[in-house]
Amino acid sequence: MNQRLLLDRLFENGPATRPQLARDAGLSQPTVNAALTDLKEAGLARVAGRPETAHGRPAQLYEADAAAGAVAAVDIGHDWLRLIVTDLASKQLSRIDVRNDARSAWALVQLVSTGVADAATKAGLPPAAITHTVIGSPGVFRPQQDQVAYAANIPDWQRPGLAESLTTQIGTPLTIDNDANLAALGEHSEGAGRGVNQFAYLHIGTGVGLGLVLNGHIYRGFSGAAGEVGYIPLGEPPYDQARNPDRGMLEEALAADAVVAYARAAGMSGPLTAAAVFAAAREEIQPALAAVRREAERLAQLVAAVCAFLDPELIVIGGGVGQNLDMLEPDLQSALRRITPLRPRLAVGELGTEAVLRGAIATGVALAREAVFTARLGS
Repeated sequence: MNQRLLLDRLFENGPATRPQLARDAGLSQPTVNAALTDLKEAGLARVAGRPETAHGRPAQLYEADAAAGAVAAVDIGHDWLRLIVTDLASKQLSRIDVRNDARSAWALVQLVSTGVADAATKAGLPPAAITHTVIGSPGVFRPQQDQVAYAANIPDWQRPGLAESLTTQIGTPLTIDNDANLAALGEHSEGAGRGVNQFAYLHIGTGVGLGLVLNGHIYRGFSGAAGEVGYIPLGEPPYDQARNPDRGMLEEALAADAVVAYARAAGMSGPLTAAAVFAAAREEIQPALAAVRREAERLAQLVAAVCAFLDPELIVIGGGVGQNLDMLEPDLQSALRRITPLRPRLAVGELGTEAVLRGAIATGVALAREAVFTARLGS
């Protein structure tokens, strides 16, 4: 317990002297000395020099050895895989982006495993040096069935045996989590949700998802499907209008391809993406402005529902579409005034496309520190 307490202090607060650690941890000097000796012998802590001082000979500084383990974070998107390798202090060692051209679950497993190996090599590490891998994916991972549910935008990704295949190919302990949940963790730890213990992260991109931070922790619901807001029905009963029920009515009405559909309906032509529609709206091209207005009105329905059910202190909006909150907000607020008396506080995500990765790193680092400590000093 003393060893772990001191190691956590060193990771959280940086280098410290023995007297500083004794004061911070409420331990006696002999206890700190013994625990630091054990940590050094286990390769978990090391001497970090001496602090600068104007007089006297200062005590030695000690620091956690962040190189005692490594973490791989993977964000699986419809078009791209983004991967980062860090040390145990969350310092980035490498970063690669890989085009997601996989058309089967097995091909995507291979793409992820190759990406992790390449990112480790770029970091100067053998793949076996990765202590833990965290994968952010659309949908909900169900360990009992070893499969991801509700990931309609990733072809063939919902087949059973997913985690076993990934673990075998990557060769590290593995965590699979919902991408919106990880993005919420990222924004909570170092983004727009810093210091806010009750907030929702709303991701609008190729898909739509919600990460819920309640009392500082992710809320997942009974089966892990909390935040699968793409399945909220829209319009008048009967609710049988979804072109793809596996995807969900609200996702079809709000995701990036819906923005393109609204733009085409308003008169835009040629090759279009959601990003191009928002760029055109910024140039005040009328069909693009009409599409943005329609998207904002749909978004208002979701925001109103989130407020009514959860009453969050803050809603952080991110994703490829959501990052255009400055364009959406005027029509969004106008629509909210028409449909609800609730007035949520909105903010655009500060981490952009890095949000999922930052949440994956935070998750992986905590798990890797525990694994390394247990392997080297656990009984």
